[in-house]
Amino acid sequence: MANIFTPTNQIRLTNVAVVRMKKGGKRFEIACYKNKVICWRSGAEKDLDEVLQTNSVFTNVSKGQVAKRDDLVKAFGTDNLTEICKMILAKGDLQVSDKERSCQLESMFRDIATIVADKCVNPDTKRPYTVSLIERGMKEIHFSVNTNKSTKQQALEVIKQLKETMQIQRAHMRLRLLLPGKEAKRLKEKVKSLLQVIESEDFEDNLEIVCLVDPGCFRELGELIRCETKGRGSVEVISLKDVEEGEEKF
Repeated sequence: MANIFTPTNQIRLTNVAVVRMKKGGKRFEIACYKNKVICWRSGAEKDLDEVLQTNSVFTNVSKGQVAKRDDLVKAFGTDNLTEICKMILAKGDLQVSDKERSCQLESMFRDIATIVADKCVNPDTKRPYTVSLIERGMKEIHFSVNTNKSTKQQALEVIKQLKETMQIQRAHMRLRLLLPGKEAKRLKEKVKSLLQVIESEDFEDNLEIVCLVDPGCFRELGELIRCETKGRGSVEVISLKDVEEGEEKF
């Protein structure tokens, strides 16, 4: 019986999620495990081996046609398959069925609403919103989920857009700041400009301030105190969210 010839540049894969990118006039595809691409893009999955079914780059996954090295170098400037896979994972289009895409969009929509509800409050009552109220608000502003962006990224975008239609803001963080005596007078006003509410202020040998800050200022505040005091000052997180009991209702 004659031997059956199998081309060495073909790999057969099943139950696969394909991420596709057009670059340099050619199409490149990678074969991934279902549901893992979104986890990678959101940062929930760090292990590339858990995302890729194979480290190969294809011109057509369904036919098992592997891309040529010269084409890869011309398009991506490298023949390092791991790096090329990462590029395609980051910016390529995830190919899914209409039903899968619908489920994926619904799931991401819910996840985004959950993040927003967890991070935000009504600024007047300091009470958090329910996920269902945030979802309703997202529908009213006609928010469209982008599968190429992480849910955290999109949650921050949603918060900005919702401010135009409802009373909402990031819940403040409660911090304890400690400034050494020598630097306290010099830094006091600069530090206070980044605070939302000062709850207490005590000065003995050091200046201690208990305050509420917008989460967006936390890193800037920490860097300011660390650098200006050469590490002698400190920022302690008392609570990540300053909220009142109960949920906000319309």
